[in-house]
Amino acid sequence: MPNIKSAIKRVKTNNDRRTANATVKSSMRTAIRKVEALAASNDAENAKAALLDAAKKIDKAAQSGIIHKNTAARYKSRLTKQVNGLSA
Repeated sequence: MPNIKSAIKRVKTNNDRRTANATVKSSMRTAIRKVEALAASNDAENAKAALLDAAKKIDKAAQSGIIHKNTAARYKSRLTKQVNGLSA
């Protein structure tokens, strides 16, 4: 445990941010899994609706720096490809 006041505050701040980031990342991953499950069950209508929600959560995570912007683009691209494959 640090002795310097600023280092103590830094540890507390880092812990707070880590838990907040974990919440956002977990929510994003859940949304991604939901889209993948709906795509696997060939439920095109619900998959499209879930894709919009997942894309929004992915964009928010990328915007706040939780994931890299290219990672976000890759996630969205793969999910969109799966959902579009259902209607074809």
